[in-house]
Amino acid sequence: MPANPIRVIVTGGTFDKLYDEIRGELTFKESALPEMLKLVRVEVPVEIEMNQLIDSIHMQDVNRASVAEACKRAPEELIIITHGTDTMVETAALISSAGLEKTIVLTGAMVPYRVQGSDALFNFGSAFSAVQILPHGVWIAMSGRIFAGNKVRKNREKGRFEDLP
Repeated sequence: MPANPIRVIVTGGTFDKLYDEIRGELTFKESALPEMLKLVRVEVPVEIEMNQLIDSIHMQDVNRASVAEACKRAPEELIIITHGTDTMVETAALISSAGLEKTIVLTGAMVPYRVQGSDALFNFGSAFSAVQILPHGVWIAMSGRIFAGNKVRKNREKGRFEDLP
């Protein structure tokens, strides 16, 4: 039986940052997703959609609305969103409010994919598996855990995601 296709919506975040040697800072050039999918030999049909490349701390309502709209119009029922961790919860809440009959998993990274010690590949793999087995709804996959998208927060002091009490 063929696997259901998965749409990956790229929004940027630490996940896709790389070091700009000239400016001496982390910036965006392109998504690492095509490279990652090739590296891990994904055999599920995947459609990559470049929505934006932005640090989520700079995301505004218009940016979140663009992500939510992409989810609504996607023909696929299974969606992964790569997103910065700073405002991932806010985007998950907006998408949840749309009540889509889809399984949507947001994931990100604390360390960029192209930096040694990155958690990006692991988090993406977790999201990739989760989107195929979870029921419809909005979820967050980070650090080996799956959280309901409307019952989670980022604990900035500890640098991790936690269930809301």
